[in-house]
Amino acid sequence: MAENRRSLTNFFLCSCVFTLTLWNNIKPSVENDYIANYSRSLIEDHSDYETKSPPLSHTKRLQFISADNRIYHSTWNVVHNTSDSLELSNISENEINDLIQLLSKLNRTSSLQNLTLTNIAVAWGNFIKVLQIVWHTSIEYFNIYNIKLLSNIEKEYFDYHGTSLKALTAKNASVETFYFNQAYLYSIFSEMNIAALTISDSKLLHMLCPSKQSPFNFLNFSNNDMTDQVFQDCDTLVFLETLILQRNQLKNLYKVSLMTSKKKSLKDLDISRNLLYYDEHEPCHWVSTLTKLNLSSNKLTDSVFKCLPKNVKILDLQNNQIRTVPKHIIDLKALKNLNIAFNKLTELPGCGYFKGLEFLNIESNSVFSPSSDFFHSCQNITRLRGGNNPFECFCELRDFINFEEKSGGRLAGWPESYVCEYPDNLKGTQLKDFKLSELSCNITALLALVLVVTVVLVVLISVLCIYFDVMWYLKMMWQWTQTKRRVRNTHPEDPQNILQFHAFISYSEYDSVWVKNQLIPNLEKEDGSVQICLHERNFIPGKSIVENIINFIEKSHKSIFVLSPNFVQSDWCHYELYFAHHKLFSESSDSLILILLDPIPQYLIPARYHKLKSLMAKRTYLEWPKEKSKHGLFWANLRAAININLPVSAKVNGVQTD
Repeated sequence: MAENRRSLTNFFLCSCVFTLTLWNNIKPSVENDYIANYSRSLIEDHSDYETKSPPLSHTKRLQFISADNRIYHSTWNVVHNTSDSLELSNISENEINDLIQLLSKLNRTSSLQNLTLTNIAVAWGNFIKVLQIVWHTSIEYFNIYNIKLLSNIEKEYFDYHGTSLKALTAKNASVETFYFNQAYLYSIFSEMNIAALTISDSKLLHMLCPSKQSPFNFLNFSNNDMTDQVFQDCDTLVFLETLILQRNQLKNLYKVSLMTSKKKSLKDLDISRNLLYYDEHEPCHWVSTLTKLNLSSNKLTDSVFKCLPKNVKILDLQNNQIRTVPKHIIDLKALKNLNIAFNKLTELPGCGYFKGLEFLNIESNSVFSPSSDFFHSCQNITRLRGGNNPFECFCELRDFINFEEKSGGRLAGWPESYVCEYPDNLKGTQLKDFKLSELSCNITALLALVLVVTVVLVVLISVLCIYFDVMWYLKMMWQWTQTKRRVRNTHPEDPQNILQFHAFISYSEYDSVWVKNQLIPNLEKEDGSVQICLHERNFIPGKSIVENIINFIEKSHKSIFVLSPNFVQSDWCHYELYFAHHKLFSESSDSLILILLDPIPQYLIPARYHKLKSLMAKRTYLEWPKEKSKHGLFWANLRAAININLPVSAKVNGVQTD
């Protein structure tokens, strides 16, 4: 009874451990992919359990972890009939014979197709025995992780015939001995007649070319120490389609291209994370079938575009030292996917040599403003990844922003990854929020607008100048300035620089009869108390009329203008009014007296007489009365307006007055 209870207890404990392991290792993404993790270290003090077997009838994947360096034969009886996948871990050299015996029970009719050995330490000879046994079983995929080869490597016979194996994977393999013939190691793998071989993370220095035509379709030798000499002049890998040599010691891209030249089926080559460079003086010789090439994380520069396979469709050049795409490169008409992220490009490449390009990745470069050539030449782009660049938010960037607005989602990472870096006032602004008007960015439109505005302004100014006689005013201003300058240069005590007249009379010749018969006799008395300046008697011969006008207006206390329709038709009257008006403003004096001899309709006053219109609107003027009874009051008001005591030394026409 006690033994039966103990057996039941052991069976119950084992069932619990097995059930928990199954529950924790269910993978929903793979149909019926259960893992029965059978761990001896969890069962203590139950030695009679080794005669029992776990319930494996519905298990698709088994994992045995040996914690006490023992393999239990009683648990193996159901493996070859109940499981598709098996993983054995922690196998030492001491139990390798048990492993060999167990594997020997497998045959071509077993259901086991996937075998994985993890953390295994074995002698070279025993490893070959295990490999040979697996070679002639139902196993199709054999994976070996963390393997140590303990003894010296010697030449071993290996029978490659009649295998079900499709793929062999060895990761993190190491050889404990230092001196051995490497050909013995390489030849075992190079002669395998299987489709796929992976030996990675194992510090392999080389791999032999198969001695005869090989069925290898897939080779992966990543993270080793292979050099440019691997597979040179190798013409037996005629079925090889995928070759992965990333993270090795490859340096010369030219030699790598030679390596591919005889591999007539090669389509996919991964030589990323090496030390590759290219000397553009050496022409490359890629196999014509190569359509996918990964050159990322090397030391390649702009010259790499002169050494690329012509028929490549997917090209990865990210994380190199490329600054620009040269103007003259190999015409890559078949290229559809180009990854050139994490380089030093300052602008987007045009598609002049990539007519079929559909996807472009140019993230994390130094692109300030994408060139307009890109958008005109890359019409087939359906996806562009261009974020994390230091964009300059100026006019040149509008085409790039319009590309996203018109394409409707062709920019990957929009808008979060597209941010202004310059100018400082826009730093951190997303490109979607950066707006500039069409006019401010379209140079042609801006120049056209400026030209139109300039022409309109010139025409308008010309019309105004003609209408208001601006040129005449400019000429008069020049005369006024010159005269004032001469006056300033004259000695202040010069008799010619002081007031000599009570009034300067400006009138039209058609009104001279009234001036000479009425105005002069009534203002000038016989006692000489009032001095009037008249053109014909006071202007100095030899000087210009304009200079005489300016001088005598300056030397007169008042300027009297006899206004009539005849006055506004006289240019000389216009000159005199202009200069008198300047004196009015320059000296802040009340020196103008307007006499309206005859009414002047507004329509008769020319446009250039705008000062006269302004004066008549703002200043009081004396109207000449037609009634004789009012003449006396008129003359009295006029004499009162010009009454002033002139300096004793004043001269009139060169005659001293007292």
